[in-house]
Amino acid sequence: MAKRLLIILIIALLALAAGWLVYRHLVRVAPPPPPPVASQWPSSTPAPATSNASPAQRSAPPAARESKSEKEPAPPEPIFVLRQGETLDFDANVATLNTTVAHLKISAVEKRANSGRAAWHLQAIAHTENPYRMVFELDDQFDSYSDAASMTGIQYEMHLSERGQKVDTIQRMLTSAQEPLPASGSGVRVPPGTRDPIGMLEYLRGIDWSHTPEVRSPVFDGRKLYDVRARLAGRANAIKVAVGTYNTNKIEIRVLDNGQEMKDAHFLLYLTTDPARLPVLMEAVLPVATARVELTKISR
Repeated sequence: MAKRLLIILIIALLALAAGWLVYRHLVRVAPPPPPPVASQWPSSTPAPATSNASPAQRSAPPAARESKSEKEPAPPEPIFVLRQGETLDFDANVATLNTTVAHLKISAVEKRANSGRAAWHLQAIAHTENPYRMVFELDDQFDSYSDAASMTGIQYEMHLSERGQKVDTIQRMLTSAQEPLPASGSGVRVPPGTRDPIGMLEYLRGIDWSHTPEVRSPVFDGRKLYDVRARLAGRANAIKVAVGTYNTNKIEIRVLDNGQEMKDAHFLLYLTTDPARLPVLMEAVLPVATARVELTKISR
């Protein structure tokens, strides 16, 4: 059982929602968490502000109007832009073992419309490696459709294959009582600002950690709602992984279930400080061992 939970927690670390894989057998009963703080994710260009100029000013030539009023500041350039087709490969291992336990892959498949909104189709695939497949055979795929501007969840799919048992679910994430349930699949009511695990990871990449010390977001993992809090824990220089050596921001992740913090695991995420904001390393300090999820390949 301990080995099974360890593998599950490694996969959960990738998704930044460890609680789902630990508490998968529970019924979804968690009440909605408090609303998140304002997002720092690069947003689309804001709508023009309502003008207070007089009719004479509005009818004046552009040069005249500019001479009488200041120009509106241009929206800030985003610090991170997700690339379509980006694929990140990870190996998961445990400090006490000398081999890879699981292989993980996250892809930004495409950017397209979903329910009339610009959305990213994100995908995560996880499978255990030999010889650990003999202990716990796992081949899971998660598909996220997240709002392109804020990475809030639109639809979350789980296609699970574990020890020969297959489960497929498609969940529309509905933030308003006025939104109808989908004709196909199923829907779940979530608080505004809720993200799924993959969208949460990409959201954290878009945070300007030089100006934002902490963010908070509800996360729906396909079964339950959690409150995920991420804070800047410091800066780590010369983090060496398979794909290179990087300067990083060290982000501490806390997961709360029904207002109570999960005490049995401590999570750290290392994001590069360059414009790519690569998640080069993720760590989970567990009661039985320390798990590491290390970036091994980048495809763009």
